[in-house]
Amino acid sequence: MVNPKQLNALALAYMGDAVYEQHVRFEILQTGKVKPNQLHREATQFVSAKAQAAVLHRLLELNFLTEEEEAVMRRGRNAKSGTIPKNTDVQTYRHSSAFEAVIGYHYLSGNEERLDELLVSSYNIALEERKKR
Repeated sequence: MVNPKQLNALALAYMGDAVYEQHVRFEILQTGKVKPNQLHREATQFVSAKAQAAVLHRLLELNFLTEEEEAVMRRGRNAKSGTIPKNTDVQTYRHSSAFEAVIGYHYLSGNEERLDELLVSSYNIALEERKKR
């Protein structure tokens, strides 16, 4: 079994990206939408770097993250990916990676209860942010 404490932050983010996207897809299906193109467009609004960075900022404002999660978040934010994002600035991309690293950390640690709390809260925050636009 992989020890998430010893994985680099980008590996955690890689896993977190998949876990968060799966959660978002599940939530969107619950709304009754079934057309693939519509599903994809909707999901993209939740899993984009900009949306994930906004969720992270809101979680921080709410003091939602534990000290341990903030440490993982900082590792994710400071990790150098070696690629330059096409559709967003580097800072937004790094905050998005930080968010994904926290999700990946809990998934790989088997912290299902806290992972679920984060996923549900993050999705709800993303919904609120969408309504503001």
